[in-house]
Amino acid sequence: MATQVRGEIVSEIPPHLFPPPAEVRPKPSAKAKKKLIRRTDHDYSQITRRTFQGAFLLLNVWIGGIFYFWVRQYEPGGAPTSWQRPAGVEGWLPIAGLMNLKYFVLTHRVPALHPAGMFLLISFLAMSFLFRKAFCSWLCPVGTISEYLWRAGQMLFRRNFHLPHWLDVGLRGLKYLLLGFFVWAVSSMAVDELAAFMNSPYGVIADVKMLNFFRHLGETGAIVLGVLVVASLFIQNFWCRYLCPYGALLGITSLVSPARIRRNVETCIDCAKCAKVCPSALPVDKLVAIKSAECTGCLECVAVCPAKDTLSLSLPKIPGLVSQAPRVPVWAMAAGIAVLFFGIVGFAKTSGYWDSHVPHAIYQQLLPHADEARHPMPGEN
Repeated sequence: MATQVRGEIVSEIPPHLFPPPAEVRPKPSAKAKKKLIRRTDHDYSQITRRTFQGAFLLLNVWIGGIFYFWVRQYEPGGAPTSWQRPAGVEGWLPIAGLMNLKYFVLTHRVPALHPAGMFLLISFLAMSFLFRKAFCSWLCPVGTISEYLWRAGQMLFRRNFHLPHWLDVGLRGLKYLLLGFFVWAVSSMAVDELAAFMNSPYGVIADVKMLNFFRHLGETGAIVLGVLVVASLFIQNFWCRYLCPYGALLGITSLVSPARIRRNVETCIDCAKCAKVCPSALPVDKLVAIKSAECTGCLECVAVCPAKDTLSLSLPKIPGLVSQAPRVPVWAMAAGIAVLFFGIVGFAKTSGYWDSHVPHAIYQQLLPHADEARHPMPGEN
């Protein structure tokens, strides 16, 4: 009877005082870490690239020195020199190169003035088609100086700084606006206008005008140059990233390049080291292939990747023919850049198209008054 009473008492207890046990839900498991299969090969991409940078920088210093002494002989107080004008200085005249390229395409004739600038532009465009914007990160003297400025800033301040995404994207558009302006200006000129410009006193000594800009740098120019240098200490490749129209042209060309940095998602361990070292701040760790026009082909991401067969500069797969993306070894990229540069320059030299054939008397007449030469305006003959 007691047992019955207890049963009746228990049965009268409200059920909400003893709710049923809660359903046990398994905790969401964290993303499993992939096992690192460490690469065993030695990466020589950066020492190779920096060797190219140093060699090309020295080449430009040598050309600049010869050009300076060549110009000085025509100026008051200058001493005669046996040096000839180095046509390679025309690499610093990209607008003249673009104008001459249009002239060549329309007339099928190599221009007589500043042809070297056109051949150098062609070689750099070819590099961009085959190896991304390799000119910017492997050869360009301004790019080399810019890189070592931000590396110096990294050592001084323990870091570089990144602008907010909205501001970064907006500023990156500036170089394309500058490029658009120059392309519009050149495309609007007829063949006879191109020839008239290049044969004007300003066009003949455009290289000397460029040299004198830096020799006789005014206050405004010095301030602008100083701001660019300081900004480059804090922000990686400030000039190249935001303002260089030449880089914008090469970047657009690189969009049709078959070569891309490609990531193997199966072997990637998601360490994000590649994204951290990318000078262009590209999300390499999130993408399968880098298609951005900002990629300079510097291979910094490939060099820092610890996982075997994960990041590489490679060509696309060809269904039915090539099952895996063929890789472009560092030696092949370096050799390709060298072959394009020396091959195109060598062709221009051996075929007699490299030098501007301007009579000595013309230089004697124009160079002493180079600062007085005025940029021709549209409609002027």
